[in-house]
Amino acid sequence: MEFHDLEAFAAHRDNYEIRVITHAGSHCYQVELEDLEGARHTLERRGKPMLFRSLEDVYLELKRAGIHRAFLVQYVPHDEVIGREAHYRDPLTSRMPLVF
Repeated sequence: MEFHDLEAFAAHRDNYEIRVITHAGSHCYQVELEDLEGARHTLERRGKPMLFRSLEDVYLELKRAGIHRAFLVQYVPHDEVIGREAHYRDPLTSRMPLVF
C-alpha cells in the first residue's frame, strides 16, 4: 500500500489497525495495516517496503495521513531459536499502544 493509498483508506474507514513493527536489535520500523477482512498491507514507496529510522519519523508520517493511534509490535527472534512459534503478530500478547 502506497502512502497516498493509506491517506485515502484512513479518510474513508475507521475499523482497521495500524502496526509499527520493529525487530530486536534493529533501529528500523515498518508500518503494517490490517483491515476488517484481515488482509495485511505493508506501507510501501515505489513498490518497496518503507523503513523508518525512528518512531518520531513514523509518528510524523502517520499524523500526516490522519492517523492518531497505532500499536508497536516488537519481533523477538528468541522464540524461533528455541523452537517455539513466533508470536509477534499475535495482537493480544505482543503489542503496545501508541497515541500521537
